[in-house]
Amino acid sequence: MKSNDTHEMVKRAYGSIAGSEKSCCGTKTTCSCSQSATESLGEMGLSCGDPVMFSRLKPGQVVLDLGSGAGRDVFLAAREVGEKGRVIGVDMTPEMLALARKNAEKFAEASGLRNAEFREGHIEDLPVEDGSVDVVISNCVINLSPDKKAVFREVFRVLKPAGKMIVSDIVLNRPLPDSVKNDESLYAGCIAGALMKADYLSAIRQAGFKAVEILSDLSYSTAEAGNDSITSKTGGALKGAAASITVLAAK
Repeated sequence: MKSNDTHEMVKRAYGSIAGSEKSCCGTKTTCSCSQSATESLGEMGLSCGDPVMFSRLKPGQVVLDLGSGAGRDVFLAAREVGEKGRVIGVDMTPEMLALARKNAEKFAEASGLRNAEFREGHIEDLPVEDGSVDVVISNCVINLSPDKKAVFREVFRVLKPAGKMIVSDIVLNRPLPDSVKNDESLYAGCIAGALMKADYLSAIRQAGFKAVEILSDLSYSTAEAGNDSITSKTGGALKGAAASITVLAAK
């Protein structure tokens, strides 16, 4: 599948989710997890981990969220960095951006903070200045990219010296059968486009990062696939094949 085709397919899938204002999946190890502490904002948590928790953010930092969706992690990070900090969410789906901006107003009213903004763009070509960000986070999004190496190069570019990246994502423990790799719904469900774990970590190092560390590694079980609206039909094929990992890398 060509890059443009992949982007359009993912846009359609997540545009539809934004329109329904509900999550596409039901488990913590797939593209979606249960509603977070921000559920009062009326937005879903499409994720496979908790990079904000692992990031140990500090007041005044500038944070960038790749594939920010409806804003869940942006708002969590915004509370951590406070009024002197700033959080930028980047997403390519207009419907998600509209929902995120609506949620940002609700967040500002509830918290008194107006330190979150959302920009339209592809994570392979970030609309962010060189060396301007302290921390980059992402939650189950990079696996959707058709060019993951470009994503990591862009992250390296926008980070300040000694900046860090903490990403939660789906990777593979073993290759998937062709029936799974060629399934568009499973690509949108963060499975079919995932890299082998070793290749994912290698792509991070090739971008220039050092001290790459896996902070969390949870395998995907058949039971979880069975409870998931996207992956239930392939539970047997996915058993033990996919994992949700959280990775820390320093510039």
